[in-house]
Amino acid sequence: MRPVDPARAPAPVWEIATPPRPCRIRGVGMAGFRTSAPVDLDVVPYPAVTLALDLGDPPLAVDDATGRRTHGSVVVGLGPGGVRGHGSAVTCLQLRLAPPVAHRILGASSELGGTVVGLDQLWGRDAARTEGYLRAASSWDERFAIAEAALARRYAEGRPADPEIAFAWHQLVTNRGAVRIERIADEIGWSRKRLWSRFQAQTGLGPKRAARLVRFDDAAHRLAAGHSAARVAADTGYTDQSHLHRDIRTFTGTTPTTLATAPWLTVDPTAWPATRPDGGHA
Repeated sequence: MRPVDPARAPAPVWEIATPPRPCRIRGVGMAGFRTSAPVDLDVVPYPAVTLALDLGDPPLAVDDATGRRTHGSVVVGLGPGGVRGHGSAVTCLQLRLAPPVAHRILGASSELGGTVVGLDQLWGRDAARTEGYLRAASSWDERFAIAEAALARRYAEGRPADPEIAFAWHQLVTNRGAVRIERIADEIGWSRKRLWSRFQAQTGLGPKRAARLVRFDDAAHRLAAGHSAARVAADTGYTDQSHLHRDIRTFTGTTPTTLATAPWLTVDPTAWPATRPDGGHA
Protein backbone atom coordinates (compact mmCIF):
# COMPACT_ATOMS: atom_id res chain seq x y z
CA MET A 1 0.00 0.00 0.00
CA ARG A 2 1.28 3.48 -0.89
CA PRO A 3 0.17 6.42 1.29
CA VAL A 4 -0.76 9.69 -0.37
CA ASP A 5 1.65 12.46 0.60
CA PRO A 6 0.05 14.11 3.67
CA ALA A 7 1.36 17.47 2.43
CA ARG A 8 -0.92 17.18 -0.61
CA ALA A 9 -3.88 15.37 0.95
CA PRO A 10 -6.08 16.69 3.74
CA ALA A 11 -7.28 14.17 6.33
CA PRO A 12 -8.08 11.40 5.92
CA VAL A 13 -4.82 10.17 4.43
CA TRP A 14 -5.49 7.22 2.14
CA GLU A 15 -3.42 4.10 1.71
CA ILE A 16 -3.64 3.19 -1.95
CA ALA A 17 -2.89 -0.05 -3.78
CA THR A 18 -2.53 -0.36 -7.55
CA PRO A 19 -2.39 -3.53 -9.69
CA PRO A 20 1.00 -4.95 -10.72
CA ARG A 21 -0.06 -4.76 -14.38
CA PRO A 22 -2.85 -3.16 -16.44
CA CYS A 23 -6.16 -4.98 -16.60
CA ARG A 24 -6.44 -7.33 -19.58
CA ILE A 25 -9.74 -5.68 -20.46
CA ARG A 26 -8.78 -2.41 -22.12
CA GLY A 27 -10.78 0.45 -20.70
CA VAL A 28 -10.74 -0.83 -17.10
CA GLY A 29 -8.72 0.75 -14.29
CA MET A 30 -8.46 -0.49 -10.69
CA ALA A 31 -7.21 0.87 -7.38
CA GLY A 32 -7.63 -0.16 -3.76
CA PHE A 33 -8.31 2.41 -1.03
CA ARG A 34 -8.16 2.18 2.74
CA THR A 35 -8.32 4.66 5.59
CA SER A 36 -9.13 4.33 9.27
CA ALA A 37 -10.23 7.96 9.50
CA PRO A 38 -13.80 9.21 8.98
CA VAL A 39 -14.63 10.04 5.36
CA ASP A 40 -17.07 12.67 4.11
CA LEU A 41 -16.21 14.01 0.68
CA ASP A 42 -17.70 15.15 -2.62
CA VAL A 43 -17.14 12.96 -5.65
CA VAL A 44 -15.65 14.88 -8.58
CA PRO A 45 -17.28 13.70 -11.85
CA TYR A 46 -14.97 11.59 -14.00
CA PRO A 47 -15.49 10.34 -17.60
CA ALA A 48 -15.97 6.70 -16.63
CA VAL A 49 -18.55 4.53 -14.95
CA THR A 50 -17.29 3.81 -11.43
CA LEU A 51 -17.80 0.66 -9.38
CA ALA A 52 -16.98 0.98 -5.68
CA LEU A 53 -16.77 -2.53 -4.22
CA ASP A 54 -17.20 -1.99 -0.49
CA LEU A 55 -14.99 -4.14 1.74
CA GLY A 56 -15.34 -2.18 4.97
CA ASP A 57 -17.40 -2.44 8.14
CA PRO A 58 -19.58 -0.50 8.71
CA PRO A 59 -20.57 -0.22 5.04
CA LEU A 60 -19.84 2.72 2.80
CA ALA A 61 -22.69 5.20 2.31
CA VAL A 62 -23.08 7.15 -0.94
CA ASP A 63 -25.58 9.98 -1.43
CA ASP A 64 -26.75 11.09 -4.87
CA ALA A 65 -27.81 14.58 -5.90
CA THR A 66 -31.35 14.04 -4.57
CA GLY A 67 -30.06 13.03 -1.14
CA ARG A 68 -30.96 9.36 -1.64
CA ARG A 69 -28.45 7.17 0.21
CA THR A 70 -27.13 3.81 -1.00
CA HIS A 71 -25.12 1.54 1.29
CA GLY A 72 -22.42 -0.94 0.35
CA SER A 73 -21.08 -1.58 -3.14
CA VAL A 74 -22.35 0.92 -5.70
CA VAL A 75 -22.19 1.85 -9.36
CA VAL A 76 -21.85 5.55 -10.17
CA GLY A 77 -22.94 6.37 -13.69
CA LEU A 78 -21.19 8.65 -16.15
CA GLY A 79 -21.04 12.33 -15.24
CA PRO A 80 -22.76 12.45 -11.84
CA GLY A 81 -23.17 15.66 -9.91
CA GLY A 82 -23.81 16.12 -6.20
CA VAL A 83 -22.53 12.65 -5.22
CA ARG A 84 -21.01 12.36 -1.76
CA GLY A 85 -19.37 9.45 0.04
CA HIS A 86 -19.44 8.80 3.80
CA GLY A 87 -17.87 6.29 6.15
CA SER A 88 -16.38 6.04 9.63
CA ALA A 89 -13.55 4.10 7.95
CA VAL A 90 -13.34 2.90 4.37
CA THR A 91 -11.85 -0.07 2.54
CA CYS A 92 -12.94 -0.40 -1.06
CA LEU A 93 -11.82 -1.55 -4.46
CA GLN A 94 -12.63 1.07 -7.07
CA LEU A 95 -13.05 0.14 -10.73
CA ARG A 96 -13.28 2.70 -13.53
CA LEU A 97 -14.90 1.47 -16.73
CA ALA A 98 -14.80 3.36 -20.02
CA PRO A 99 -18.43 3.76 -21.14
CA PRO A 100 -18.32 1.25 -24.05
CA VAL A 101 -16.84 -1.34 -21.66
CA ALA A 102 -19.39 -0.47 -18.97
CA HIS A 103 -22.18 -1.03 -21.50
CA ARG A 104 -20.91 -4.55 -22.12
CA ILE A 105 -20.19 -5.45 -18.49
CA LEU A 106 -23.17 -3.78 -16.82
CA GLY A 107 -25.74 -3.78 -19.60
CA ALA A 108 -27.58 -0.79 -18.19
CA SER A 109 -25.68 2.26 -19.38
CA SER A 110 -28.71 4.21 -20.57
CA GLU A 111 -30.15 4.08 -17.05
CA LEU A 112 -26.87 5.02 -15.38
CA GLY A 113 -26.23 8.53 -16.65
CA GLY A 114 -25.43 10.58 -13.56
CA THR A 115 -27.07 8.14 -11.12
CA VAL A 116 -25.97 5.95 -8.20
CA VAL A 117 -27.33 2.41 -7.86
CA GLY A 118 -26.45 -0.56 -5.69
CA LEU A 119 -24.29 -3.12 -7.47
CA ASP A 120 -26.77 -5.82 -6.47
CA GLN A 121 -29.41 -4.13 -8.64
CA LEU A 122 -27.29 -4.90 -11.70
CA TRP A 123 -25.45 -8.09 -10.74
CA GLY A 124 -28.00 -9.71 -8.44
CA ARG A 125 -26.58 -12.46 -6.22
CA ASP A 126 -23.29 -12.30 -8.08
CA ALA A 127 -22.61 -8.94 -6.39
CA ALA A 128 -22.63 -10.47 -2.90
CA ARG A 129 -20.69 -13.52 -4.13
CA THR A 130 -17.94 -11.38 -5.65
CA GLU A 131 -17.81 -9.15 -2.60
CA GLY A 132 -17.43 -12.22 -0.39
CA TYR A 133 -14.47 -13.47 -2.43
CA LEU A 134 -12.86 -10.03 -2.22
CA ARG A 135 -13.31 -9.82 1.55
CA ALA A 136 -11.76 -13.26 2.00
CA ALA A 137 -8.70 -12.40 -0.11
CA SER A 138 -5.41 -12.05 1.73
CA SER A 139 -3.87 -9.28 -0.41
CA TRP A 140 -4.78 -6.47 -2.79
CA ASP A 141 -3.14 -8.31 -5.67
CA GLU A 142 -5.49 -11.22 -5.02
CA ARG A 143 -8.43 -8.83 -4.94
CA PHE A 144 -7.40 -7.30 -8.26
CA ALA A 145 -7.26 -10.78 -9.80
CA ILE A 146 -10.71 -11.69 -8.42
CA ALA A 147 -12.24 -8.46 -9.71
CA GLU A 148 -10.65 -8.89 -13.13
CA ALA A 149 -11.99 -12.45 -13.38
CA ALA A 150 -15.50 -11.27 -12.45
CA LEU A 151 -15.37 -8.50 -15.05
CA ALA A 152 -13.97 -10.86 -17.69
CA ARG A 153 -16.89 -13.28 -17.23
CA ARG A 154 -19.42 -10.54 -17.70
CA TYR A 155 -17.46 -9.00 -20.55
CA ALA A 156 -17.47 -12.33 -22.39
CA GLU A 157 -21.22 -12.73 -21.86
CA GLY A 158 -22.21 -9.11 -22.46
CA ARG A 159 -23.43 -7.40 -25.58
CA PRO A 160 -20.73 -5.16 -27.09
CA ALA A 161 -21.35 -1.50 -27.67
CA ASP A 162 -21.66 -0.50 -31.31
CA PRO A 163 -18.17 -0.15 -32.82
CA GLU A 164 -19.23 3.32 -33.96
CA ILE A 165 -19.93 4.30 -30.34
CA ALA A 166 -16.58 2.90 -29.21
CA PHE A 167 -14.93 4.92 -31.99
CA ALA A 168 -16.84 8.07 -31.01
CA TRP A 169 -15.79 7.69 -27.37
CA HIS A 170 -12.17 7.17 -28.39
CA GLN A 171 -12.32 10.36 -30.46
CA LEU A 172 -13.68 12.35 -27.52
CA VAL A 173 -10.92 11.09 -25.24
CA THR A 174 -8.10 11.41 -27.77
CA ASN A 175 -9.09 15.01 -28.50
CA ARG A 176 -9.77 15.77 -24.80
CA GLY A 177 -13.34 16.70 -25.65
CA ALA A 178 -12.33 19.31 -28.25
CA VAL A 179 -13.93 17.72 -31.31
CA ARG A 180 -17.13 18.50 -33.19
CA ILE A 181 -19.81 15.86 -32.87
CA GLU A 182 -20.84 16.46 -36.48
CA ARG A 183 -17.31 15.52 -37.60
CA ILE A 184 -17.49 12.24 -35.70
CA ALA A 185 -20.88 11.49 -37.23
CA ASP A 186 -19.48 12.14 -40.71
CA GLU A 187 -16.49 9.88 -40.06
CA ILE A 188 -18.64 6.92 -39.04
CA GLY A 189 -21.25 7.55 -41.72
CA TRP A 190 -24.17 8.22 -39.37
CA SER A 191 -26.53 11.15 -39.14
CA ARG A 192 -26.02 13.43 -36.19
CA LYS A 193 -29.43 12.36 -34.85
CA ARG A 194 -28.55 8.66 -35.02
CA LEU A 195 -25.20 9.19 -33.31
CA TRP A 196 -26.85 11.23 -30.58
CA SER A 197 -29.52 8.58 -29.96
CA ARG A 198 -27.20 5.56 -29.95
CA PHE A 199 -24.51 7.30 -27.89
CA GLN A 200 -27.06 8.29 -25.26
CA ALA A 201 -28.51 4.77 -25.16
CA GLN A 202 -25.14 3.08 -24.73
CA THR A 203 -23.30 5.49 -22.43
CA GLY A 204 -25.97 7.32 -20.46
CA LEU A 205 -24.98 10.76 -21.77
CA GLY A 206 -25.36 12.57 -25.05
CA PRO A 207 -22.11 13.04 -26.99
CA LYS A 208 -21.94 16.81 -26.44
CA ARG A 209 -22.33 16.43 -22.68
CA ALA A 210 -19.75 13.62 -22.73
CA ALA A 211 -17.31 15.86 -24.60
CA ARG A 212 -17.80 18.56 -21.97
CA LEU A 213 -17.15 15.99 -19.23
CA VAL A 214 -13.90 14.82 -20.83
CA ARG A 215 -12.69 18.41 -21.21
CA PHE A 216 -13.77 19.25 -17.65
CA ASP A 217 -11.77 16.27 -16.34
CA ASP A 218 -8.67 17.45 -18.17
CA ALA A 219 -9.13 20.94 -16.72
CA ALA A 220 -9.79 19.64 -13.20
CA HIS A 221 -6.56 17.68 -13.09
CA ARG A 222 -4.56 20.61 -14.44
CA LEU A 223 -6.02 22.82 -11.71
CA ALA A 224 -5.20 20.17 -9.08
CA ALA A 225 -1.63 20.09 -10.43
CA GLY A 226 -1.28 23.77 -9.56
CA HIS A 227 -1.89 25.52 -12.90
CA SER A 228 -3.76 28.82 -12.88
CA ALA A 229 -7.36 28.96 -14.05
CA ALA A 230 -6.40 31.34 -16.87
CA ARG A 231 -3.71 28.96 -18.15
CA VAL A 232 -6.00 25.93 -17.82
CA ALA A 233 -8.77 27.66 -19.74
CA ALA A 234 -6.36 28.50 -22.57
CA ASP A 235 -4.72 25.06 -22.65
CA THR A 236 -7.96 23.05 -22.64
CA GLY A 237 -9.87 24.91 -25.33
CA TYR A 238 -12.28 27.00 -23.28
CA THR A 239 -13.34 30.30 -24.80
CA ASP A 240 -12.15 32.16 -21.70
CA GLN A 241 -11.83 31.79 -17.95
CA SER A 242 -15.54 32.49 -17.45
CA HIS A 243 -16.38 29.57 -19.75
CA LEU A 244 -14.20 27.28 -17.62
CA HIS A 245 -15.83 28.58 -14.47
CA ARG A 246 -19.31 27.83 -15.86
CA ASP A 247 -18.39 24.24 -16.70
CA ILE A 248 -16.88 23.68 -13.26
CA ARG A 249 -20.03 25.11 -11.70
CA THR A 250 -22.14 22.80 -13.87
CA PHE A 251 -20.29 19.63 -12.94
CA THR A 252 -19.38 20.33 -9.31
CA GLY A 253 -21.27 23.37 -8.06
CA THR A 254 -17.95 24.91 -6.98
CA THR A 255 -15.29 27.32 -8.24
CA PRO A 256 -11.89 26.63 -9.89
CA THR A 257 -10.17 27.50 -6.60
CA THR A 258 -12.25 25.01 -4.62
CA LEU A 259 -11.90 22.31 -7.26
CA ALA A 260 -8.11 22.68 -7.32
CA THR A 261 -7.93 21.50 -3.70
CA ALA A 262 -10.71 18.89 -3.83
CA PRO A 263 -9.69 15.90 -1.64
CA TRP A 264 -11.13 13.55 -4.29
CA LEU A 265 -8.47 14.67 -6.78
CA THR A 266 -5.48 14.47 -4.44
CA VAL A 267 -5.34 10.67 -4.73
CA ASP A 268 -5.40 10.51 -8.51
CA PRO A 269 -1.66 10.78 -9.26
CA THR A 270 -1.11 7.78 -6.98
CA ALA A 271 -4.19 5.71 -7.79
CA TRP A 272 -4.45 6.37 -11.53
CA PRO A 273 -0.96 7.24 -12.77
CA ALA A 274 -0.73 8.42 -16.38
CA THR A 275 -4.00 6.85 -17.52
CA ARG A 276 -6.74 8.17 -19.75
CA PRO A 277 -10.50 7.62 -19.34
CA ASP A 278 -10.41 4.99 -22.13
CA GLY A 279 -7.94 2.90 -20.14
CA GLY A 280 -4.96 3.79 -22.31
CA HIS A 281 -1.84 5.63 -21.22
CA ALA A 282 -1.31 9.35 -21.57
